[in-house]
Amino acid sequence: MLTILYRFCSNQTANKLLNFSLRSKLKVNRHSLLPNTSGKINQSNRFHSFASTLVLVGLLFFSIANVSAQEAKYKIATVAFYNLENLFDTIDQPNVKDEEFTPQGSKRWNTKKYNIKLAHLSAVISQIGVDKAQEPPAILGVSEVENLSVLKDLINTPTLKPYNYHIIHYDSPDRRGIDVALLYRPKYFKVIDSKSYRLSVPDKKDFRTRDQLLVSGLLDGEQMYFIVNHWPSRYGGEKRSRPLRNAAADLCRTIADSLLKVDTNAKVIMMGDLNDDPVNPSLKNHLKATDDKSLLSKGYFFDPMITLYKKGIGSLAWHDSWNLFDNMILTPALLKDSGYHFYQAHVFNKKFMTNDEGRYKGYPFRTFVGDNFMGGYSDHFPAYLFLIKKIE
Repeated sequence: MLTILYRFCSNQTANKLLNFSLRSKLKVNRHSLLPNTSGKINQSNRFHSFASTLVLVGLLFFSIANVSAQEAKYKIATVAFYNLENLFDTIDQPNVKDEEFTPQGSKRWNTKKYNIKLAHLSAVISQIGVDKAQEPPAILGVSEVENLSVLKDLINTPTLKPYNYHIIHYDSPDRRGIDVALLYRPKYFKVIDSKSYRLSVPDKKDFRTRDQLLVSGLLDGEQMYFIVNHWPSRYGGEKRSRPLRNAAADLCRTIADSLLKVDTNAKVIMMGDLNDDPVNPSLKNHLKATDDKSLLSKGYFFDPMITLYKKGIGSLAWHDSWNLFDNMILTPALLKDSGYHFYQAHVFNKKFMTNDEGRYKGYPFRTFVGDNFMGGYSDHFPAYLFLIKKIE
């Protein structure tokens, strides 16, 4: 999280143009701006040049003479989600199908490989959002973690330990023993409460999957809610498995609605590996997520990842096509210019995290392909967003 200063023109028309420019792309001067300090970004030259050009071509006619300026301060925070792709320890746990991730298992999983995995994941996490916030995420949802122990190992790597991440985790009934969790930095987020929600499917009594995690707390003093998801996979085919993800979407919607019933302006961020794209029925019809802001007054949630999906940006690749399963969905209050509100959403897909050659060039550089250890990061790219807050 970082405090940033911007310069706005007082002229109403000019102010709109500058706001458009700032919302198009936020820039931070790394040489004049350090964590927890303030710097200045001078927009006046850019504005005068742009406005003059508009006048010359006859698009706009207004005077920019003697325009006064005032400074506006913003805080920026990064919220992210990362599927860690089978973060297992090397110990065979009873009643869990984790045998392949043991030294005797098919993957020959051992301490050396485990430590490589931890180092690589921490390298990614430490860089998410630093181009603007200058620090790793204040909030990070994760999935595909075996237990609390592996999360402790992760946050205590030399790369992440300085950021003092804390953990919210519950064991899920998933047959493979994988769970979701929330990592947070108490410097910025104070936990008030947490709860794990079990997904039940009436006609599938033996169905077991990951729980959904709700965490409430104060982000820099402001009430905020986070729901971490890992919806059922497409095992058996997308169409055949679709009802399970629809049921997961219904549960997530129920959790969010329970918060909105108490406070219609509740700020809720739903995140996770949903195993569906933003245009699939689970999100469109069950969770009711959209990129059409005109529908927010009719009970829909805002999905900023749809814009990325339409541009062909994905968080994982399968059979020569990209999917955007990793998502960040917001309640309408996060689109209002009051307190912390949505600024931008992205997929973190830096070159070092991708295959650099061959048929799968550009795909996520994963830990395993089958039982072959590749020494990569994850088969998913993280999704993340920036929240900004104006300092009055």
